[in-house]
Amino acid sequence: MNFKDKVVLVTGGSRGIGFEIARALLEQSAKVIICGRKEKNLESARQNLPNPDHLTTIAAHIAKPEDVDAMFEQISASFGCLDILINNVGMNLMTPGIADLDPGVWQKIMDSNLGGTFLVSRKAAFMMRDKKQGKIVSISSVAATKASPGMGIYGIAKAGIEMMTKVLASELAAFNVQVNAVAPAMVRTEFSKPFWGNEEFLQHIVKGIPMGRIAEPEEIVAPVLFLASQGASYITGQTLIIDGGSTII
Repeated sequence: MNFKDKVVLVTGGSRGIGFEIARALLEQSAKVIICGRKEKNLESARQNLPNPDHLTTIAAHIAKPEDVDAMFEQISASFGCLDILINNVGMNLMTPGIADLDPGVWQKIMDSNLGGTFLVSRKAAFMMRDKKQGKIVSISSVAATKASPGMGIYGIAKAGIEMMTKVLASELAAFNVQVNAVAPAMVRTEFSKPFWGNEEFLQHIVKGIPMGRIAEPEEIVAPVLFLASQGASYITGQTLIIDGGSTII
């Protein structure tokens, strides 16, 4: 996998899985753009990521069309193209059943996960289509295929991302753009800490994982980079499950 001088956008790249993806790409001398809502998180990432001369940070809320438009204007002006998009931004709130759900909570989760992925993918697809090459890799979740307490709306949003992956893959295939996704089970990040931070709950989760543990962020990186590489030039419209075997039992 050679990412030298590839222009890569990692949404939500200031922490968690996105941070580790950005780190791996920077170590290979890619030109990496990370976006996030909070300047302080972006500054912290800049101080802790390697090869800072190849790193650009942009403050943007991807659920806001005006922020996404401004971000892509900056990318176009600075780089002239986008080779790879990693759709990493995701958020969840513990939610009750749909019948008891506040519509505002539904909208917030859908906007940040599915809506934001749509807005960013749409702009990336436009640039990649013109260049007739590109890679889009989205972070889904095993929650997309398994209804779980407290994770219902998040799962619905991620299921939408997996269908968007198929639709975009079909629409962009003729332009030599491959679109895929990865679907991790629980990963040890701040995002999922409300789950794994409770030892009793963690042990309950681990019982359903043949490998006997949850994933570390860096274990999601290699599959993402593979799908973003030329090694996956004949793979499109697929979702790769990364779950320690939890979906096989």
